[in-house]
Amino acid sequence: MLALEHGIQRREISDDEILQRCLYPLINEAVEILQEGIAYRSGDCDIVWVNGYGFPNWRGGPLHYADEIGLDKVLAGMRHYQHSLGDYGAIWFHPALLLETLVSRGEKLADYISHTLK
Repeated sequence: MLALEHGIQRREISDDEILQRCLYPLINEAVEILQEGIAYRSGDCDIVWVNGYGFPNWRGGPLHYADEIGLDKVLAGMRHYQHSLGDYGAIWFHPALLLETLVSRGEKLADYISHTLK
């Protein structure tokens, strides 16, 4: 009913899409925390997510997971959802500049150290 009111055609959504739409913005937000100098290393963010929020520790944290699957895949997913989900996508899937920079350089989050700690 709500989808109809907003002109959204209902469709089947895969488990993989659900995972991406939940994790990619979370990863992107943590990347912004690094970019802003609030955290020093990606592992600092991962410790908070694993010990504070219950992210599965066998994944090593969301930023470790991002490095594992490839930052290029995360960035491509962010861009895809940014453009395919209308206003919602433009707000929640806008890639962090640091994510774009690391992908363009072929670097990993594990190798990044913030030099602008607040």
